[in-house]
Amino acid sequence: MSEAGIVPRTMTAMQVRVLGGPERLERVTVPVPVPDIGEVLVRVRAAGINPADVGDQRTGVFSGPPPFTPGWDVSGEVAALGPGVTVHRVGDPVLGLLPFPRRAGAYAEYAVGPARAFVPKPDTIDHVQAAALPLAGLTALQALVDTADVQPGARVAVTAASGGVGHLAVQVVAELGAHAVAVTSARSVDLLRDLGVREFVDRDRTTLVDGADPVDVVFELVGGDAPLASLRALVPGGVLVSSLPQSLGPVRPLAAELGVTATGLFVESDGAGLAHLVELVHHGAVRPVVAAVHDLADAARAQSEAHGPGKVVLQVP
Repeated sequence: MSEAGIVPRTMTAMQVRVLGGPERLERVTVPVPVPDIGEVLVRVRAAGINPADVGDQRTGVFSGPPPFTPGWDVSGEVAALGPGVTVHRVGDPVLGLLPFPRRAGAYAEYAVGPARAFVPKPDTIDHVQAAALPLAGLTALQALVDTADVQPGARVAVTAASGGVGHLAVQVVAELGAHAVAVTSARSVDLLRDLGVREFVDRDRTTLVDGADPVDVVFELVGGDAPLASLRALVPGGVLVSSLPQSLGPVRPLAAELGVTATGLFVESDGAGLAHLVELVHHGAVRPVVAAVHDLADAARAQSEAHGPGKVVLQVP
């Protein structure tokens, strides 16, 4: 480490040592990681919980065989710099997305990652709110801007619109000058209306096809049979983009028949994209919503109870 504050040798982390559900998370003491060339060590103040965390614990698909520390969303302060890092200083408040999907580690007192995966945390949000932003916000931005190329005036349907990704996506849609159609439950309408949404489809009473006029883009966040059901809601030439590409196998043949596109993405760590999101937050165009906050030691319970609207976040004392 080329520069460091006072960093202990060991830390508390929540690890998966046997694959399974949330009950497999164990509180352990492990060595504090050392940042390599181009990396920073961050003192974690808050870590976001995402569905991928739980899925990883059950399968090990992302992080490989146990033991591993879950989590990709981090907000905290830079504790040490690896060789060659010039974009941060020790003590800087930052937020970032650890390299998804292969390198987790947020459920701990310290986490290490590429320096340019982290950006300065704005003063307008605290660490808990900041930890709700990276993975979900970048998923929305990369789906709507980079993949679907949403244009001003477009009609964009967002399924699971009150969830961790969805509630940020409807705000990004508005920032792009497009019109959001929120597919959600009735209990979430008030929150989404407060975030600027004006058109809703009650998923418990109807479908997107029957509940709204045709749309140019569907941002699909549910998986299962939902992408197939959403295709017919698109105008000719429309785009369905899913955050669950594994659900699109049976969808693509019908999409071709209907003259629409079905594609999916896995989020990528992107410092420039995250910096753009932070600017939107700073100016009040995007607001991360936190559904619940739990201490790091209660990570298993937090995962078991994880639900919207918004994101569930772990705070690290």
